[in-house]
Amino acid sequence: MSLVMILLFRFFSHWPLRALHALGAALGRLVWLLSPAYRRQFRANVAQAGITFEAARPAIAEAGRFVAELPKLWMRPPTVSCLGNVQVEGQAHAEAAFARGRGVIFFGPHCGSFELGPQALAELYGPITAIYRPARKAWLARLEQIARNRLNLSVVPASLSGIRLMLKTLKSNQAVALLTDQVPPEGQGVWAPFFGKPAYTMTLAARLALQSGAAVLPVSCERLARGRGYFLKIWPPLTVLDSLSKSDMLPAVTVINEAIEAIVLSQPGQYLWAYARYKQPRQQPNDEGVV
Repeated sequence: MSLVMILLFRFFSHWPLRALHALGAALGRLVWLLSPAYRRQFRANVAQAGITFEAARPAIAEAGRFVAELPKLWMRPPTVSCLGNVQVEGQAHAEAAFARGRGVIFFGPHCGSFELGPQALAELYGPITAIYRPARKAWLARLEQIARNRLNLSVVPASLSGIRLMLKTLKSNQAVALLTDQVPPEGQGVWAPFFGKPAYTMTLAARLALQSGAAVLPVSCERLARGRGYFLKIWPPLTVLDSLSKSDMLPAVTVINEAIEAIVLSQPGQYLWAYARYKQPRQQPNDEGVV
């Protein structure tokens, strides 16, 4: 099974991006039609965010495009740049952040091409360290490890050693990258408002910022229409975190959630609305209860 899937990934990686996105759009619509639970979760989260279903409707197809573009993003040869079809805005924010000399925390939501974002940032501002949780399927975990570790981009597991490495990275005035809208295991988050409803939210980005003094920059990577590429935007830094202390965890996490909300509302047709953002956290062994 693992060999077959890897061969399929290699096959699809040679397709033009426009063709992959067309295939993905069809896949996204098919999943929508076949899964009542998916539709309920999607609609509930859209309503909670206070936007119309019509504004979010494009995300049905975009979810499939996210899956379909993975072979091209993951199997890209190391010598080939990913920036050829990426428009970039807000680089002045990143340059000013690095000039502070205390490292940079890039973060964003499950919106647009969040797999491409770290790759593009690594080419622009690497080396970058990103944290992730390995897939449960062994073949997919191996593929993730190979695909995500690239020149100037290193991925580390969500463990105590991984957190220590990220702090060391920031102290060297380098960057880390995080997805901050995923539900962390129990003990690794706090309940903070997200679109007006309490959501169990990771504290990792806030803790790294408050301990290191690193600049915190939201990032979005919007998928352009008809396979024309991507629009990477580096948003202004969350300077309000500079005035908070290590004990101000809930206010810090709330500020980060508000930044995520702003990104989502700027491109509601590309957010993964069906993600169970308000679910209860799963239990986690003590050796990973690190944040």
